[in-house]
Amino acid sequence: MMKRLIPSLALVAALAAAGNASARTIGYDDLPAIAGVSDATISPDGTSIAYIVSHVNMKEDRSDRTLELLDLATGTHRALTYARKALASPAWSPDGKKLAFLALAGEGSDARQQLFVMDMHGGDPTPITHAPLGVQQFAWRPDGAAIAFVAPDEPANTKQIAHHLDAFVVGDQAFDDRAAPTPNHLWLVAADGGDAKRLTSGAWGLPSAQPPSSPGAPISWSPDGKEIVFTKMPNAYVADSDHAVIAVLNVASGAIRTLTSHGGLEGFGEFSPDGKNVLYWYPFAGDGAAQNDIFVAPASGGNGTDVTASDIDTNVQRAMWMPDGQSLLISGHKGTDAALWIKTLGGAVKRLDLGDVQPVQSFWLDASISKTGAIAFTASEPNHPTELYYLSSASAVPKRLTSYNDSIAKLDLGAVKPIAWTLEGFDEDGTVTLPPNYDSNKRYPLVLVIHGGPNSASITSFSSLNQLLAARGYIVFNPNYRGSDNLGEKYWHAIVTDSGAGPGRDVMAGIAAVEKAYPIDTSRIAVSGWSYGGYMTSWMIGHYHIWKTAVTGAAVNDLVDEYALGDNGVGWRYNMGGSPWTKHLLQAYIDQSPITYAWNITTPTLILSDVGDQRVPIPQSYEMYHALKDRGTPVEFWAYPVGGHFPGDPVRAFDVDRRWIEWIARYLK
Repeated sequence: MMKRLIPSLALVAALAAAGNASARTIGYDDLPAIAGVSDATISPDGTSIAYIVSHVNMKEDRSDRTLELLDLATGTHRALTYARKALASPAWSPDGKKLAFLALAGEGSDARQQLFVMDMHGGDPTPITHAPLGVQQFAWRPDGAAIAFVAPDEPANTKQIAHHLDAFVVGDQAFDDRAAPTPNHLWLVAADGGDAKRLTSGAWGLPSAQPPSSPGAPISWSPDGKEIVFTKMPNAYVADSDHAVIAVLNVASGAIRTLTSHGGLEGFGEFSPDGKNVLYWYPFAGDGAAQNDIFVAPASGGNGTDVTASDIDTNVQRAMWMPDGQSLLISGHKGTDAALWIKTLGGAVKRLDLGDVQPVQSFWLDASISKTGAIAFTASEPNHPTELYYLSSASAVPKRLTSYNDSIAKLDLGAVKPIAWTLEGFDEDGTVTLPPNYDSNKRYPLVLVIHGGPNSASITSFSSLNQLLAARGYIVFNPNYRGSDNLGEKYWHAIVTDSGAGPGRDVMAGIAAVEKAYPIDTSRIAVSGWSYGGYMTSWMIGHYHIWKTAVTGAAVNDLVDEYALGDNGVGWRYNMGGSPWTKHLLQAYIDQSPITYAWNITTPTLILSDVGDQRVPIPQSYEMYHALKDRGTPVEFWAYPVGGHFPGDPVRAFDVDRRWIEWIARYLK
């Protein structure tokens, strides 16, 4: 399930205050007031931070994004842009005199995300690219005179397509794609605009971002501006990223060399400040089913060394060079925290003391580092939605710099607690959100909200969904289960060839731990989740019968269908030991598919899905719906007529949560 800020229609009455005269509990009406804060971008000299703040516009069903600037010395804020659609990715020029960002340019169906540059001394932002299919990402050249960017190629047969000669060869792509993807390539444009120069071409390409996932492997310049390190895909198909390698482009000659000899499973290369080394992502022990580690290799070539396996042992969300070029800022989940470490090459590792602050790192850490070593990042706290934070150094205490969400933090919110248990040799954990004004002498219904991924984790960050459920008088349990990315490689790897049964036992052991620690009404337990959390929900209701009700969203119900129809479904071969059509594996896929056990389900179930979901295609929801309907199990199925793995607009996003909560409330009376 994606971590997200979920806006809401301001039409539903707020929940009643829970015995606190000075504050009230959170209600649907409060959610449109939650601001999104993202893209923390500190200036090279460490004096200013640019960032994006978004506010819900329910009337127009959108989030309005503004680029803001914070002066650290005075604490003053000022808006740099207004009403720019698809605003994203602000980045300072190396001398700090300009700021570049992405935003839509053009009108109507011809609008595309282009690269803009603005002078920080004054003047309007100027679009400097005119890429026919838009710009996906960019990076300033170290001299600040030019910018490299990534853009998709136009189809080679554009004229034929116009005459309906548009049949295409299918590759590893989603079943409902209407065309073959085109490769992304590197271009160069002067910082003040002009004609862009193509730097690379061919049937191969650079990766695209396909949410929910990390961005499309950013590009990185060598300090002398002569080379660019990038992730090279064998073709344009996202699902073939297991064949991606780190490559280095000589900008002058166009020559491309491969950095290592791994032959695949690589990504996210970045030059060190002195240009001597390159960090990159590569899985532990080269196993495609293992967690993501960070390797550092000589820029001249070679595989280098795994610098995170021995003393951090987490699935790394991001690695960033510190200014000294001898240490890295590493991010990843650890226990029920979003943790940060400083790792010295060949030496010690130190975990930063962040207290209750949880940096935003759902697939990717939202942070930047100045040349002074100061760090800007976005984060939340258990009872405070996302804001902008600052570390003057790696040893400093985090300082919150914005207060957009103070009004939410002042509500009577439920306490968020970690909880731990052991099972089958594993130390396991999760989080519990208690109802406001929790009374240990009172018995409470229990609602499980199971995270997706599966390689993610439930942590003690702010969750509007959890708080809304807690305000209804429920204890909310977010279990981590084997396959979660917060307890090391052994725990991550334990889900391989055991997608449902082992994780199911973990969840049940977690419920027992919650029942031991808190007064639970065991006759009123609900289970719910989105994506792999939906898979786990479907699995749990097919194997255990303690549930009063269930909500299963965008659920992976049929692993064979997921393999064949999803945008990166073929990646299941790493989790299952191969293709479902090799050896004996078809039966293994069937045995680990929740749909196989649908006839066992008697739990009243709400099914939710997007019709254009390419990550977990909607036919799997149809299968479960018909199975439960034929079984005579109470079931409702609501489909949203949009693309994406979760509705991206405020109105539909609100509707998901409203249906989710009200369905549970119907059965937990």
